[in-house]
Amino acid sequence: MEIPKMMKAAQYHQDDNSCRVNQIPVPTPEPYELLIKTSCASLCRSDLMNFEPDEHGLKPSGPNVPPLTLGHEAAGVVVGVGTECRGFSVGDEVGFLPAANVCFDCEACQVHQLWCETYGGCKMHGHSRNGFFAEYIAVHHRNAIVLPKGLSAVEAAPLFCAGVTSYHGIADLGLPAGSWVAIIGVGGLGHLGVQYAKARGYKVIGLDVIDAQLDEAKDCGADHVFNPNTNSDYVKSIKALTSGGCDAVVNYTGSKASYDRAPLVLRPGGILMVVGHPQEQLTFSSVDVALRRFRIYGASNSVPANLAEFLDFTQEHGIKPHVTYYDKLEDIHEMIELMQDGKARGRLAIRFV
Repeated sequence: MEIPKMMKAAQYHQDDNSCRVNQIPVPTPEPYELLIKTSCASLCRSDLMNFEPDEHGLKPSGPNVPPLTLGHEAAGVVVGVGTECRGFSVGDEVGFLPAANVCFDCEACQVHQLWCETYGGCKMHGHSRNGFFAEYIAVHHRNAIVLPKGLSAVEAAPLFCAGVTSYHGIADLGLPAGSWVAIIGVGGLGHLGVQYAKARGYKVIGLDVIDAQLDEAKDCGADHVFNPNTNSDYVKSIKALTSGGCDAVVNYTGSKASYDRAPLVLRPGGILMVVGHPQEQLTFSSVDVALRRFRIYGASNSVPANLAEFLDFTQEHGIKPHVTYYDKLEDIHEMIELMQDGKARGRLAIRFV
């Protein structure tokens, strides 16, 4: 196919803290990159961090910062293969992780690519490098994977942040089947977390302050759900259900208040899994941690080496994100507004095909 010279992209403008759809050049891939025609890109809560105070140091700073294409959760079809790329052909449907300017081989890259310093620091697509709400994308081939048969790029897009992050929030607990797991925030990531937890044989309690999200959690298989804002006895009820507390709490939200309350529903020695990122710093009692009242774990979208395992599990257990699709890039404004207002259900995505 003929590759155009220009394309549409939804870009963040730091000068007035806005998003605009612009015409920009189609990226010219490096020899180690794939050029991908975007099939679908979906909105993640962390995309909105561009519009908020930069507590995590994710975006460029200083005067005259150029517009930056938003998005880090997408999938598409390979239309160009760099000379150094191996294992890919034109026409492959692929998904990919959003890190750039990393070496893939250092000790830090085996933990998370964000910590790689080999080339002066990781650049995250959608935050410090152009992202994926664009008609074409260039990504390093070592961050990409060919999708398994039966999984289209349109269906797969939300899996490459929400899905893989939700998966590791559950899989990295390492608990046996039959364990009690509470999931805080059962929306965009959490509704997938419920599905992954049930697939691992856990007994699942969903916690959210939005009743519609709790209904979705029940549809995904949650055994019990509670709204802490309307049920003042939820801690007592959970401890009664679980005979003393949950074995783990997985927090997918950006709410510091929910992190402060999370240990209340844990049994002694339980796991607090940190996934969501509040603007405020989290605080814990050193006594609680030292005396193992609870253990603190963390999970994220992980590293490329784990993508095959994640996709195989997702396919095997029929886990599906709940997605509202839009068909125009200009709909990004409505999507952002819905997510900012807390009205998004599941994932919001733009189909480019």
